[in-house]
Amino acid sequence: MKNLRNRYCIVGVGNTAYGKNPGVSQVAHNILAIRSALEDAGLEAKQLDGILTKAPTSTFPMLWGPKIAEALRVQPKVTGTIDQAGASNIGLIQYAVSAIELGQAEYIAISYGDNPRTGTRASYARPRGEDALAGLFGAPSSYAMVAKRHMYEYGTTPEQLANVAIAHRTHASMNPGAQFQELFTLEDYLASRWVAEPFRLLDCCPVSDGGAAYIITTEENAKELNKEPIYIEGIGQGHPSWDFFRRPELATSGAAIAGKMAFDSAQMTTDDVDFCEIYDCFTIVPLISLEEYGFVKKGEGGSFYEEKRTHLGGELPCNTSGGLLSETGMPGTQLVVEAVRQLRGECENRQVEGAQVGLVSQQGGIMTTHATMLLSNIGAN
Repeated sequence: MKNLRNRYCIVGVGNTAYGKNPGVSQVAHNILAIRSALEDAGLEAKQLDGILTKAPTSTFPMLWGPKIAEALRVQPKVTGTIDQAGASNIGLIQYAVSAIELGQAEYIAISYGDNPRTGTRASYARPRGEDALAGLFGAPSSYAMVAKRHMYEYGTTPEQLANVAIAHRTHASMNPGAQFQELFTLEDYLASRWVAEPFRLLDCCPVSDGGAAYIITTEENAKELNKEPIYIEGIGQGHPSWDFFRRPELATSGAAIAGKMAFDSAQMTTDDVDFCEIYDCFTIVPLISLEEYGFVKKGEGGSFYEEKRTHLGGELPCNTSGGLLSETGMPGTQLVVEAVRQLRGECENRQVEGAQVGLVSQQGGIMTTHATMLLSNIGAN
């Protein structure tokens, strides 16, 4: 596994408002986020020679990267859109690192933006295909089967799922940009309506408008810019790929393989990690991810959350901005943005004290794709 350490950096991050952004198009969400990231880095759009994008989930248009480049008035050397669903965000960073390594670009913007809350919600709203005839359509019913299997195999309880949602909402309550900031109790959780058993409403991420972006370059370039460079220490991918009900194991993901790749390439272990930004489209996902990364043993993710060890001040704070469950339901780009801000010490009352290494997890489909990244502010020191 090739060592990435001290070679490539994230030098600017930015985002739009999250939640409802009426009148803001899919393109505009990307452009606003990229401009915010450029301002953060102290760069201009004309300095970008790479534009990489994750396609909007709600419509999935073709040639999306070139469309964003045109709107920025940039003709990049490198452009493209990767489809790994929610795992695309780290896949795009790996693509950017490869392009820079090959001398094809120096500054690459990566973005995601969509408006499913105020635009079209068609891809979320109606059943499709043969499976829909039996009620198996949409992410909630499929992830619910994964959760039920985990509960059967390991004794995971509804109260433990509730504590995932409560922990992430607690952090969102400290984040003025979060879509949902109001705290709730276990009783509130248990009283919320069913979506697909064992999931209640508060187990499920919202549908959100929003955009987020970041800028990738070399360490040498990074040292000349506005902000402290955040180093890309390790990246890994692991993609189960098959339809979830055809896999040998149901209550699993690609986290074990992706995590090992990331830790090996960074020459780090779980002991080095100060906080995690875990993909949390549903409450079951962080439990499985933390278990498969090796932070806890298989089946212990639920008690790890229930004991509040993932809260700020605990041994492994998770989803410090609220994650998909409370900050915004966008598919993962925001988790990278939050990790960078944590490592810069910019998160005020939700800041992880002394944070030097953060893990970002990304996932797509129904545990179909998975990517992992380790970031640090340590550099060559």
